[in-house]
Amino acid sequence: MKILNSFICIVFVISLLSCNTNSKLGTKVDEFFQSKRYKAMLKDRNSLYTEAQQLKKDTTDLGIEMRKIRKEYSDLKGEYNDLSNKSDSQMAQLNKDLKAKSNELELKENMLQEREQRLKEMEAIVSRQDSITKTLNKIVKDALLGFKADELSVEMKNGKVYVSMTDKLLFKSGSAAVEDKGKQAIKKLTEVLNKNNDIDIAIEGHTDNVPIKTNIYKDNWDLSVARATSIVRMLIEEYSVNPLRLTASGKGEYFPVATNDDLEGRVKNRRTEIILSPKLDELFKMLQRY
Repeated sequence: MKILNSFICIVFVISLLSCNTNSKLGTKVDEFFQSKRYKAMLKDRNSLYTEAQQLKKDTTDLGIEMRKIRKEYSDLKGEYNDLSNKSDSQMAQLNKDLKAKSNELELKENMLQEREQRLKEMEAIVSRQDSITKTLNKIVKDALLGFKADELSVEMKNGKVYVSMTDKLLFKSGSAAVEDKGKQAIKKLTEVLNKNNDIDIAIEGHTDNVPIKTNIYKDNWDLSVARATSIVRMLIEEYSVNPLRLTASGKGEYFPVATNDDLEGRVKNRRTEIILSPKLDELFKMLQRY
């Protein structure tokens, strides 16, 4: 449910990471982010569309098979009428065949009805999820109207809302300390999130492929993780967002949105994505029933 970027810095996060108390908090937050159930729910939600399409195909195949059985049943019934004057043994076998075919037809019809009902339920839930996501997308866009296109963008993909913030907005080069204007954007976004508690929040740090190595960060992957964690800590400590709603991850240079062969592409790849997902409890409960 396709989910750009600027320059990056290092002052505030050094004090955060060197603080023993914050280190303990970071460990607890990282534990929260590893919820197997949450990852399973996301996986189930992302595969639901594929499963619905397969169900549609299965339903069509079942309908074809059911019509074939109906024809066989009709042919058998005609044969029954033709043989009505024949021996008792032939009539008994024919009655047995007719009853078996009738039972098979009834079973197929029940299976078809069950599949159609399940498909309707799944499509209804997906439709509600999409409606919620579209509403959230509009609310987030309205809240962030004051920022330029080269600072952030908001789009809906795969049933989720992606808020992509550039390094120009958030960080100085080589730093994981959030700049003042970036804090303003995060504050406005958090105002929306704190009014919608049924939204899970994933923070992903991304970089270009230009190698870095500093006293703090060994490489781009290290830096991308620190940036994601920096924003998570801000959401928890400054805006009281429930840690159970949050996941932080660093993607380094491995999920570019543009080529790294020129400056323009590298600028787009240096970004932090805040991914908003409506909770999947309803879908998860339904999948458990089958």
